[in-house]
Amino acid sequence: MKELIEVMAKALVDAPEEVAVTENNGEHTSIFELRVAKGDVGKVIGKQGRTAQSMRIILAAASTKLRRRCVLEILD
Repeated sequence: MKELIEVMAKALVDAPEEVAVTENNGEHTSIFELRVAKGDVGKVIGKQGRTAQSMRIILAAASTKLRRRCVLEILD
């Protein structure tokens, strides 16, 4: 899952070397924190949050196979 988020984020930003994803595992939930360069935050979020929502939908669909709940947080 971590690699999936990294690939999606690196395709969107101007500075792919500054993309960092950290994972916090719970019993049934994994929380992924995505950090990008300051200038790229808007590109990852998108207009009215559409890009971020699309990334979350893809993550939810992929996590269904693993029978886990995954949450994506985009940090400044």
